[in-house]
Amino acid sequence: MFPDVRPRRLRRSPAMRRLVEETRLAPAELILPLFLKEGLTEPREISSLPGVLQHSRESLRKAAHEAVTAGVGGLMLFGVPTSEHKDASGSAGLDPDGILNVGIRDLISEVGDSTVVMGDLCLDEFTSHGHCGVLAADGSVDNDATLEIYAEMAVAQAEAGVHMVGPSGMMDGQIGVVRRALDKAGYQDVSVLAYSAKYAGAFYGPFREAVESTLQGDRRQYQQDPPNLREALREVDLDVAEGADIVMVKPALPYLDVIAAIRERVTVPVAAYQVSGEYAMVEAAARNGWIDRERVMLESLTSIKRAGAQITLTYWATEVAQLLRNRY
Repeated sequence: MFPDVRPRRLRRSPAMRRLVEETRLAPAELILPLFLKEGLTEPREISSLPGVLQHSRESLRKAAHEAVTAGVGGLMLFGVPTSEHKDASGSAGLDPDGILNVGIRDLISEVGDSTVVMGDLCLDEFTSHGHCGVLAADGSVDNDATLEIYAEMAVAQAEAGVHMVGPSGMMDGQIGVVRRALDKAGYQDVSVLAYSAKYAGAFYGPFREAVESTLQGDRRQYQQDPPNLREALREVDLDVAEGADIVMVKPALPYLDVIAAIRERVTVPVAAYQVSGEYAMVEAAARNGWIDRERVMLESLTSIKRAGAQITLTYWATEVAQLLRNRY
């Protein structure tokens, strides 16, 4: 009797669906972004990122311990200096006693090698103008002058003990410059996570609150144009050739096609950053009772992995890791 083939047989029970599940999330593939705010004695919630905190040094250690206990694969640290420590060149990002490098040392002291400690390698949190590099006389970002600072910043993070640096400024040549600087300083084992396809999109608003951005203008002259896919492949090819250990797409959900295309192109691991706007939209809809928060959280992360991202940065990393440990 028709139909002869009945795919529904493999969907008939939770046990059957688990058995044939093609894409399965794992805690070790998740990276938790963390924000360390200079001068805080107590953590402070970020209003546009419900549940996400600007941490004090003490609360950062606690959050790191909780994440490691849940099995999270990595921690990406962003330092947030006070306004008086911001200047035109972002010098606080290089300071061994600046908030980012202090935070890296705190994380290494707390978790050691039990997870991968990563440092954001960019100047936007530290510059008075909010751009990812130093400015030329005409107000544009000076690519090559910025690269010199990135090289120093990478070495400063390595000296603090970081396992992996994440150059995120989208400067031409940044991966090669950072790799050579690390090697020259004797840090051949420090890995490089390349923000290879970082788009100048509209999903970053809550993040800018988190890092207290002072951005003047926009970043369209150096971040990628959202309509372009082939351009992303060119950027990835360059980063791999320059020594990237992992390549990343940012944002994630609006760029699943980019993730899939990059996964087909390279043999290095592919990561994606589920950015603040993606997180905030789900949280806002859930708080209004419009969606099932837990299901949407897991479905969105599963779609990112299904597209080809082996690693995902997400503000839900610890919570999802805990859910997965109980689920399987």
